[in-house]
Amino acid sequence: MNYLFTSESVSEGHPDKVADQISDAVLDEFLARDPDAKVACETMVTTGQIIIAGEILADTYINIMGTARDVAARIGYNRADLGFDGRSCGVLLAVHEQSPDINRGVVRRSPAEQGAGDQGMMFGYATDETPIFLPLTLALSHAVLKELSAIRHEGIQMPYLRPDAKSQVTVEYTPEGKAVRTDTIVVSTQHDEFITPDNSGLSQEQCDEAMRQRIEDDIRSIVLPRVIAKVPEDIRHLIGSDVKLLVNPTGKFVVGGPDGDTGLTGRKIIVDTYGGHGAHGGGAFSGKDPSKVDRSAAYAARHIAKNLVAAGVAHRALVQVAYAIGVAEPVSLTVNTYGTAQVDMTDGEISRRVAKIFDMRPYAIIERLKLRNPIYSETATYGHVGRTPRSVTKTFRNDDGSTFTREVELFTWEKLDFVDQIRDAFDLK
Repeated sequence: MNYLFTSESVSEGHPDKVADQISDAVLDEFLARDPDAKVACETMVTTGQIIIAGEILADTYINIMGTARDVAARIGYNRADLGFDGRSCGVLLAVHEQSPDINRGVVRRSPAEQGAGDQGMMFGYATDETPIFLPLTLALSHAVLKELSAIRHEGIQMPYLRPDAKSQVTVEYTPEGKAVRTDTIVVSTQHDEFITPDNSGLSQEQCDEAMRQRIEDDIRSIVLPRVIAKVPEDIRHLIGSDVKLLVNPTGKFVVGGPDGDTGLTGRKIIVDTYGGHGAHGGGAFSGKDPSKVDRSAAYAARHIAKNLVAAGVAHRALVQVAYAIGVAEPVSLTVNTYGTAQVDMTDGEISRRVAKIFDMRPYAIIERLKLRNPIYSETATYGHVGRTPRSVTKTFRNDDGSTFTREVELFTWEKLDFVDQIRDAFDLK
């Protein structure tokens, strides 16, 4: 019997994502100036307030308060009536140096023997369900909000949009895990109070329903066609005209963002990864430099899983890696193909071959994926995985007004650069 599965995404204006973006912006500012900086930056945002705490050890100084304000304003929180204005809100700092007890386990005389920054297990997942090797439920959830964000920033077709938004997509699957159709799309988007009793002559209840209906009509006629136009042709048929659309089910969403809900770094880890498919070790990513294997090893595990699936080893793959704090070699590396392996091997045999191909010591991961660069702000919204690898020039500004640039590669863990090596190792043609 077929079953339904649901994933969600949140916009850059969601309070938890505001916090993630501030944490990663602070991290990038430090890494741009000191690639060896040790950063664990946590952010909380609420009405009129940003609170930044954590442990930072670096040979440089940055304007953390200014960085946080710039992020909030860039997202769209630049008006007092939103209850959270990056230009005027309070900013509280509670930052101290990294614990020497942790540092001694990470920094070694030989860089290659760098220990893991913490114990724990990390997961990477990939499926051939979509061309970006992500589940359809999550890919569509992200796509809806990306278009909604683009429309908001354009400021033409839906001028009433505010920054905070959430989406949720439900897909029907066969027992074998093959997507059949999109069943339901839910969109909740913050908006101005653009219909009022004063300007319409309606009651407040009627105004609320009129606004909700206008937003639903616009999402159906503006947002969804733009999403469908960008979906790869081979999966476009999975979004039929019979899809159920639910928009702002509470009827009104004017108060939102940090004014409506406190945001914290690391509370959207399932949005950041696989939408509930596969597994997650529990560690958040944003605000952490790559010596923290919560982040770097999770990226490396995704890199392995994606290349395994692209090489044809399996239709789905979940890679788990685990570490002990201060120890370079992982304590385990396991591949689960969910019975979809296309090679005549057990998952245990596949795991052993993978371990011979990929060096999973923290230093090797950092070098292979070029992680000691200011590449993290771009990861803080719409998923750390399923993104397009690319090279960019990033400009950073000093307090004296001078600027400097860094050439960096984004989303290196999304590269399909080990496919040939994997095919050779598994005797695939």
